[in-house]
Amino acid sequence: MCLIVLAYRVHPRYPLIVLANRDEFLDRPTTAAHFWSDRPGVLAGRDQRAGGTWMGVSTYGRFAALTNHRDLRKAPIDGPSRGELVVRALEGELPVKDEQPMEGYNLIHGPIDSLNYRSNVLSMEVPLSNGIHGLSNAHLDTPWPKVERLKRSFAELLELPDPHPDAMFDLLLDRTIAADEDLPDTGLDNLREKALSAAFIATPGYGTRCSTLLLVDVQGGAHYEERTHQPPGRVLELFNITQ
Repeated sequence: MCLIVLAYRVHPRYPLIVLANRDEFLDRPTTAAHFWSDRPGVLAGRDQRAGGTWMGVSTYGRFAALTNHRDLRKAPIDGPSRGELVVRALEGELPVKDEQPMEGYNLIHGPIDSLNYRSNVLSMEVPLSNGIHGLSNAHLDTPWPKVERLKRSFAELLELPDPHPDAMFDLLLDRTIAADEDLPDTGLDNLREKALSAAFIATPGYGTRCSTLLLVDVQGGAHYEERTHQPPGRVLELFNITQ
């Protein structure tokens, strides 16, 4: 997952709303969102190569989503897949500290009513504060152009009593490229940094594979909807979270 915006205890009807884009190599095998037969209660897509996931919910009231931290100036770490952290968080089995060194990540996780933000780059885990948050491949609320643009548009939609899913998904299709002077410096060359500065990425071999919406209402019911982009795929929605 490479772009997340969420409203936590902001909207009167939905204490948690999450919008997210997953960016990945187009040839990496992936299974669309489904209930996992080997992990009862977990609803998520699945990376067929490493077996983990990037975002999901569980029927026992947990949420987790992960983004990679991008800094290509650092030496790579030959560690386990970060997607396993999401699975363990959904099952309530996430260790207090990473058991092995791994590449940089950001993880939002926990029971729906008690979410935390965790970063191994910052060596921290803190409760997620109430409000609208954005996360890409830096740290929580780092003001990258696409993060700030998405947060502003999202905030406008949240003024509606019942924002429509289609309107929220439309926000994730923004292909606006940041100006050169606003680009982050993550170790990429200028052309690739520009291509990745859009909310919706479409480049040869790499891009936004799917978009996901999670709405959790005040009764604990959840609407989880995934829309795949290569090729257009199925939609999974409407199940109940047991609090």
